[in-house]
Amino acid sequence: MSDTQLLHIVIGGELTDLGPDATEFKDLDAIDFIGAYPSYAEARTAWKSAAQRTVDNAHMRYFIIHAHRLLDPSTDGHDH
Repeated sequence: MSDTQLLHIVIGGELTDLGPDATEFKDLDAIDFIGAYPSYAEARTAWKSAAQRTVDNAHMRYFIIHAHRLLDPSTDGHDH
């Protein structure tokens, strides 16, 4: 799958743990949505910028989510 077929979503928030595999957010209502980007390069630039702004908070982390397939809620995620 080429990079142009993916949607790259950048989000962040304060984590409950700082372990190597930690990805549990402390407060889901406080998730910081940075944006959705058509290319990984754009998403990475946004990710780096967001991470730089929160360098003083060790529990704050940002992630790039690669959406490989969009699901339509009206079909319960199933193709018809």
